[in-house]
Amino acid sequence: LPTLYTYPENWRAFKAQIAAQYSGARLKVASSPPAFTFGQTNRTPGFISNFPLGKVPAFQGDDGFCLFESNAIAHYLSNDALRGATPQAASQVLQWVSFADSEIIPPASAWVFPTLGIMQFNKQATEQAKEDVKRVLTVLNQHLNTRTFLVGERVSLADISVVCSMLWLYKQVLEPSFRQPYTNVNRWFVTCVNQPQFKAVLGEVKLCEKMAQFDAKKFAEMQPKKEAPPKKEKAGKESAKPQEKKEKEKKKEEKKPAPEEDMDDCDAALAAEPKSKDPFAHLPKSPFVMDEFKRKYSNEDTLKVALPHFWEHFDREGYSIWFSQYKFPEELTLTFKSCNLITGMFQRLDKLRKNAFASVILFGTNNDSVISGIWVFRGQELAFPLSPDWQIDYESYDWRKLDPDSEECKTMVKEYFAWEGDFKHVGKAFNQGKIFK
Repeated sequence: LPTLYTYPENWRAFKAQIAAQYSGARLKVASSPPAFTFGQTNRTPGFISNFPLGKVPAFQGDDGFCLFESNAIAHYLSNDALRGATPQAASQVLQWVSFADSEIIPPASAWVFPTLGIMQFNKQATEQAKEDVKRVLTVLNQHLNTRTFLVGERVSLADISVVCSMLWLYKQVLEPSFRQPYTNVNRWFVTCVNQPQFKAVLGEVKLCEKMAQFDAKKFAEMQPKKEAPPKKEKAGKESAKPQEKKEKEKKKEEKKPAPEEDMDDCDAALAAEPKSKDPFAHLPKSPFVMDEFKRKYSNEDTLKVALPHFWEHFDREGYSIWFSQYKFPEELTLTFKSCNLITGMFQRLDKLRKNAFASVILFGTNNDSVISGIWVFRGQELAFPLSPDWQIDYESYDWRKLDPDSEECKTMVKEYFAWEGDFKHVGKAFNQGKIFK
């Protein structure tokens, strides 16, 4: 199989791996012994003959075709849709790939590396890096104000490259207060990392909750240790054991890669994330089994089976029902783009599915539409503030809590769950709906 040589959790290699997920290109990833040992395999004569710099990621095809440099490998493993189907689109993709390398990586490294203990902290350099990152985020935020993705209407190599270059930022230092002004960038980033092709490579990406700081102790631990001055050996058999121990330590030191190459430690530190707490752990157990209702809704008649089951088992103390309406209908243009707004929000709320259900509907036609929905949440308050990952979209909607015993609530639940009815509060015809379950 075509092989990608890299160390574990290498964000540069992620670009090629995600591109292969989209294009369907066959790819074997060699990132651990015996296939590949970073600091050893990449120094062998055979490896150097194919990849003169000895750096990773490095790619070798079935036919012996070799490539180094992550952007070239990702480009090779992409398809036309990812590279840009027209000369204009291809040039725009190249523009953003270059933007990631020249404008994002330098300040991101200067800011993030000290927090991982692999670079000494310099206050002036860090403050400058923060300003440079703000400038980059502003450019991206303006560009994404009217776009779902960087180039065209679908994910391209531009999105893959820029997302991967920003992984460290979003996971280490872009805490909620810092990233809050850049809502379009946040929406785009979370949309991308929740695509199945990204998830297959990145797993769950947890956004930073508190800005990481320089840790002098961690930095000291990651520096190569100085050799202690040799001690005088005692005569006789006793001297054999210390000498043997010293030789073992020497061999161990020789196996360590040089500090400037030891990037797997950096990425491993980034990947080591604490397990997230259940945002609903503080609530008492509810007798309403959400999964059971969802099965009824998915597999049986909505009006005859699912709705009666919902009202028979609904726990008024443990759950609440909310009406939502998109605040900016004047911004809704083509209906497929409006549907992308709904789908994107659902993807970013993936971890909320266990404790929520929603039916969100687009009413109207192109350039004359509205979005509204009915949501059922665990607890009596809006669920979104319970997790930073859920806060990207909800402020774009007006929210109103409904009384489960009111006729208004029962009518709206019936109409939104069944996607049929008068929808008198809307004034526009049903176009299409999306279910969050």
